[in-house]
Amino acid sequence: MSKILRKPPPRCKIYTDHQGRVRQYHRITGTPLPGLPWSPQFMAAWEAAEKRAAAPIGSERTITGTFNALIASYYQTPDFTGLRDSTKRTYRNMLERIRTEHGHRVVKEMQPLHIQKILKGKASTPAAANKTLAMLRLLLRHSMELGWRTDNPAVGARKIRHRSGGFTTWEESHIAAYMAHHKPGTRAHLAMMLLLHTGQRRGDVVRIGFHDLHESTLTVRQSKTGSLLHLPVHPDLAEVLNTLSREAPTFLTTSYGTPLTVESFGNWFRRMVREAGLPDNLSAHGLRKAACRRLAEAGCTPHEIMAISGHASLSEVTRYTVAAGKDKLALRAMAALQSKPELSNA
Repeated sequence: MSKILRKPPPRCKIYTDHQGRVRQYHRITGTPLPGLPWSPQFMAAWEAAEKRAAAPIGSERTITGTFNALIASYYQTPDFTGLRDSTKRTYRNMLERIRTEHGHRVVKEMQPLHIQKILKGKASTPAAANKTLAMLRLLLRHSMELGWRTDNPAVGARKIRHRSGGFTTWEESHIAAYMAHHKPGTRAHLAMMLLLHTGQRRGDVVRIGFHDLHESTLTVRQSKTGSLLHLPVHPDLAEVLNTLSREAPTFLTTSYGTPLTVESFGNWFRRMVREAGLPDNLSAHGLRKAACRRLAEAGCTPHEIMAISGHASLSEVTRYTVAAGKDKLALRAMAALQSKPELSNA
């Protein structure tokens, strides 16, 4: 009988997931097992996992069955490795907080009441609590794939209700104060013009340069969604771009002429906001919302706004615009109503 048709080695978990993909793990360590069962590649990974499982307590390994081990296993899955780099960083930050607080706990002992206790402990920060719940659901689903559990106690847990408008939208007075402090010719002024007149996320703004400029249109492939956008360059932005060197790899660069990272740009931009005497809650993402607000106030339809912002759904665009510019929108709506002939009951 061919080796690949034999029963797999001991302590293997092999199954087909909901997307039809075959998943193979070492049950004890959660190590993914590549290749066909009994193949050299498979056996090398299996033997290494067996050694780790047999290692004595106190050696350099993660204790089997704990959230430490579960998180380590999840990091090796295609579900995690296939994420975009920015999403990986976000997930890892949240997962490492869970590891710090609960890494020593045994996965199979986790019950719904424990989930609720964790959420209750984060009630003062509802958004963080709900993100923790999302990560626990993800981890415990993975524990079922490994055969560590037969249920997911986080599925029935309720999110903490809270009202949040998300990132604060910049008002025109904020923008004017920033521009008054950071004059044309400065990097801070350039950053404002790019964020405000493209409506893009900071992760995309730090990547664009003259290589993306074709005549009077910027072509942007959004890193978060993969959407390809063609953005007409606003005249005010064009005036600023005409002063830049075309040799630079991106519009925004460090003092050494190299591209900025997303993190370094975010930290630097917050300093620029403070230097202008503006509140700390104003962020680069708030300018994306301001760009959407401006488009709404100019009379653009939701679909027209989506063509600039790259949002995937109307509900997202509504979330960005519904709370902003209500005064102007109300005036325009009433003016439109008054321009219609009087209604008759006849």
